[in-house]
Amino acid sequence: MSNSVAETFVIPTSYPVAIPGPFEGSKRLLDSHLEWQATETPGFWLKCLYEDRELGEKTMLMKVDPGCYAGLHAHEGEFEQIFVLEGSFYDQDATMKAGDYCCRAPGALHDSGSVDGAVVLVIYTKRPA
Repeated sequence: MSNSVAETFVIPTSYPVAIPGPFEGSKRLLDSHLEWQATETPGFWLKCLYEDRELGEKTMLMKVDPGCYAGLHAHEGEFEQIFVLEGSFYDQDATMKAGDYCCRAPGALHDSGSVDGAVVLVIYTKRPA
């Protein structure tokens, strides 16, 4: 399943952000009209819910089409958290179903994909190298 050469998977910053940070008080996204944005990896789609570039925080929904796969890659300088909302999502170690959670250290090599399709909540937090 994995490529012999690892890639650095970078989430582009050109996606529309529903709630940009920083802000004071509470912000709510009650009815998102954000469209799914295609990524460089076919079958992987994003909705960026929140981003504070200064703090290095991003919260996104990611949709993975059935049968799609992202080869071995790493998120350099970012702590990654994944919570599966719908379907199933896998990496080289396990398949996760709705309600399952995974976190990865910055730079941890992994692959990912979905056999049946998935929607996951993804949170990235910048961490020093």
